[in-house]
Amino acid sequence: MLEDLSSMVPPGPVVLSKIGVVAPYDMALDHEMGRWAEGQADLYFARSPFEPSPVDLAQAEQLARPEMVIETSRRVGAVAPDCYVYACTSASFVHGVAGERELVSAFRAAGLPHLVTASGAILAALTALKVRRVAIAAPYTSAVTQRFADFLEEGGLEVRRASMLGLAGEIWKVPYARTAELIASADCAEAEAVVAACTNLPTYHLIAPLEEYLGKPLVTANQAAMWAALDYLGLEPAGPGQRLLAVRADGSKR
Repeated sequence: MLEDLSSMVPPGPVVLSKIGVVAPYDMALDHEMGRWAEGQADLYFARSPFEPSPVDLAQAEQLARPEMVIETSRRVGAVAPDCYVYACTSASFVHGVAGERELVSAFRAAGLPHLVTASGAILAALTALKVRRVAIAAPYTSAVTQRFADFLEEGGLEVRRASMLGLAGEIWKVPYARTAELIASADCAEAEAVVAACTNLPTYHLIAPLEEYLGKPLVTANQAAMWAALDYLGLEPAGPGQRLLAVRADGSKR
């Protein structure tokens, strides 16, 4: 009888790597981040405490507090993530390159696994692509967009143009058509790549067609974060036709 039962039971369950995602309270793109990890890793989300605020520099500073990021990460600690992603672009660039590094260092000092931040991953992605001159496409206000430009330039890049939507909330509702126009308007001949900021801006299905249209890489916040996390785990992200995914963090080709 038991032999008959064993012949009917499929193998499994499949055990995938685990990525803990620390997200800002207004994050609405869990499904999008999961696309790059399909078949490779499971994502476990924890959101920061709700602190109602427009998407501005003050909000970014609230969300940049290392103690908050660490405490939020512990909410998914029971499943023992293999690494973590801090999925807030503005909070990881608001205090510059030093602030991003301090956040990562504080995370490690708390005894937690490797942390990838969205902004740190963008710098790593552009380095792997051997890009120095970029254009910025951001949904933010001018003040937040300027802080992002400052972060990139501090990281060794040259920002040649920036376009923005001026939004202070509900960024996840921006339709693809508007985002495509934003990205196209940001591009210029001097830029070697376009960077689309904000982990709450949907971009997954836009990347490959826009790279073909622009003739250059398009690096987006969620794409870079997932690329960096999966690369750390020795896994390959899913995203047909996306140029970043053809390289590893060390710059070598897949």
